[in-house]
Amino acid sequence: MKILVVGSGGREHAITWRLANDPVKHDLFCAPGNAGTAAIATNVDVGAEDVAAVTAWARANNPDLVVVGPEAPLVKGLVDELSKIGVPAFGPVASGAKMEGSKRFAKEVMDAAGVPTGKAEVHTDPAAAKAALTKFGLPVVIKADGLAAGKGVIVAETTAQAEEAIDDMLVANKFGSAGAEVLIEEFLDGEECSILAMTDGETAVLLPSSQDHKRIFDGDKGPNTGGMGAYSPAPVVTDDMLPEIKEKIILPVVRELKKRGTTYRGILYAGLMITPEGGKIALSGSKVNVVEFNARFGDPETEAVLVRLGGSFADALLHAATGRLKDEDIVVKDEVAATVIISSGGYPGSYEKGKVISGLDEAAKTGAIVFHCGTKKSLDDIVTSGGRVLSVTGTGATIREAVDKAYAAVGCISFDKMFYRKDIAHRAFDRN
Repeated sequence: MKILVVGSGGREHAITWRLANDPVKHDLFCAPGNAGTAAIATNVDVGAEDVAAVTAWARANNPDLVVVGPEAPLVKGLVDELSKIGVPAFGPVASGAKMEGSKRFAKEVMDAAGVPTGKAEVHTDPAAAKAALTKFGLPVVIKADGLAAGKGVIVAETTAQAEEAIDDMLVANKFGSAGAEVLIEEFLDGEECSILAMTDGETAVLLPSSQDHKRIFDGDKGPNTGGMGAYSPAPVVTDDMLPEIKEKIILPVVRELKKRGTTYRGILYAGLMITPEGGKIALSGSKVNVVEFNARFGDPETEAVLVRLGGSFADALLHAATGRLKDEDIVVKDEVAATVIISSGGYPGSYEKGKVISGLDEAAKTGAIVFHCGTKKSLDDIVTSGGRVLSVTGTGATIREAVDKAYAAVGCISFDKMFYRKDIAHRAFDRN
C-alpha cells in the first residue's frame, strides 16, 4: 500500500516503523516526519496541521491510506477533507475528535452514555469557578477545556493552587482559547492506565494496556508533561477488567456518538483511573473511571504498544478506516515493552534547540528501538528540535528485561542538557 503518516513526533515514527515491519512492503510517506522517519520513509515538506496542503498532497498522490497521528489536524477536520476526495483515513472526523478537543463535550457524551467518570462543572467566570471549589474538596483537578498539548491539567493540593490555575486559564489566558472554559473536576483516587481501542464506528478491538508517566520528575513529582515514558502491559489492568472496559466505557461512547450522527473511526484512547481495594470510590460508584478521552494514539504509549503487535498493521488501520474491523486484525505478541523519553533540559518549560545528538548508532546495537520525537537533520548531524527528543523502547520476556534494555540504550545517547526519568515502570516493580 501507499500510506501517508501525518505528524512529526515519536508516535508517528512508531506508526511508520510498525508499518515498515509489516509482512509486505509498503510505500511510506510522512508529513512532515522527522530525522528518524527519514530512514524508513519519504518525508514530505508539509505541516501536519496544514489541512489544505495535506489534502492537496493526497489528491495529487492518491495514497491507499492516510494515518493521522496528532490531535490538532483531527480537530481541524483533516479526515473530513480527505473523505471528500475519496481517500481513506485512519482517525475520527472533526465531530468525533471533539472527544479530545473539548473536555466539556467529552463529559456530556460520557454522561449521556452512562460512562463512569468524575463529577465536574464547567466555568468561564473565574469568581464562579473559585466558588465552586468548595463543592469538590481537596485535592481538586482543574482542566482547560481545549487542546493544551497535555499540559492543561493541574492537580491542585491546596485552594491557593486551584485558584492560581483558574486565574492562569481564565484571567492570564495562559492556554489561549483552550482555557476559555475550565472544568473543575473531582479528584479520582487510584492508579492511572491507558487503553487504546481501535474502532470502525460499530465494533471495537482493545490494544494492549499501557501506563504512561506524566510528571517530569522521578516519583511522579513536578509538573505534567506530554509523557516521560510508558510500559505495556500495565499490571493494574487485569484480564477480567478488559470486557468491562470495552462494554461499559468504549462501546457506549461509540454508540452515543453514532446516535449524534458521528461514525467514530480510528483510535478512542481512554485514560482510566483504577481504584485499589480499600481506596476511596469515586462518586460514580465505579472502581474504573474515565479521566479523559483522546482521539488518537497516545504518545509515548504508542511506542510501547505498537512494538508488541504482530500481523499486518496496515490492514488493521485500513479495516478500521473503512468499517471492516474484526478481532483478528489485532495480533499481540507475548512480550513486554518499556519506553523511556529523553527530553531537553528545561522541558516542559522553556528549553534550547539545536543540540547535537551523539550515540544513536551505539544505542541501536543494544537491541532497543530509538524513535525520534523532536529531531531534525542539520548538515551531517541529528540535532534536537523539541522538548521531547527521543523515545527509547526496550522489549523482553519481563518488565525488568524491557526496562533494562531501554536504559542500556539511553546510556549510549548524549546531548547537552539531556534529561530523562530514571524510574520508568516503578509501579509495576512496586507490585512485586
